[in-house]
Amino acid sequence: MTSTQLVALASALFLAAAAAVLAWPVPIALSRAGWPARTPARGLLIWQAIGVVGGLSMIGALLCAGLAALPQHPLLSALPAAALAVYLLTHLAVTVAQVLRQRRRHHALLAMLTAPHPTRARTRVIDDAVPVAYCLPRGVGSVTVLSRGLLETLAPEELAAVIAHERAHVEQRHDLLLLAFRAWRAALPWFPIAARAEEEVAALVEMLADDVARRSVSTDALARAILAVGGSGSAGGVTATTGGEGSPRMRDRFRRLVP
Repeated sequence: MTSTQLVALASALFLAAAAAVLAWPVPIALSRAGWPARTPARGLLIWQAIGVVGGLSMIGALLCAGLAALPQHPLLSALPAAALAVYLLTHLAVTVAQVLRQRRRHHALLAMLTAPHPTRARTRVIDDAVPVAYCLPRGVGSVTVLSRGLLETLAPEELAAVIAHERAHVEQRHDLLLLAFRAWRAALPWFPIAARAEEEVAALVEMLADDVARRSVSTDALARAILAVGGSGSAGGVTATTGGEGSPRMRDRFRRLVP
């Protein structure tokens, strides 16, 4: 074995080990840690790093292993790595197309089944007695949807808290972050960490939106609003995502508001 092959083999082993660590022990430790609930933005950055670095490590390990095994045929040796990259990117593209199609249909239904809020821009009201609030991202056409039951149930400050929370999802483009982890889960449905990562990220973006809302309303008002909406089984958040309301991290969301 030549020195070039030895270097490629050593690189493959190193990248495979990094991918293995990022695929299991690191996500498990992160999902059990308490600090992401205190600093959700930092927690989200770590989850993004795990996804990106883990994926690149898997692709790099396959590429280096191929170069170590077939140094005379670099194009052939790169085929497994290229296949994995295409597989992951294809799932991302398919997920994006599915979500965009769902949102177009949802916007069309909202146009038929809801009415504009009389005083709030980019807000639609649906005639439903159940307290419901969510945002539907669409760039400049993004809307916040509130139910009649929500408007009748919440006090003015609580309603302001819900709207501020939902607007934070739109303004900070949480839907794009959730979309990436949804694609990861679709690409690796047999991989339990992919599902856990999506649930963790869903909970952390809710905490980020809570923090934005708390800048304009009291924490008590926000907590009451979340309990009122969540108690109906329709907790607020970016639509078409995994809510994760029963996950340990989502329960941390309520504890940070109601110590």
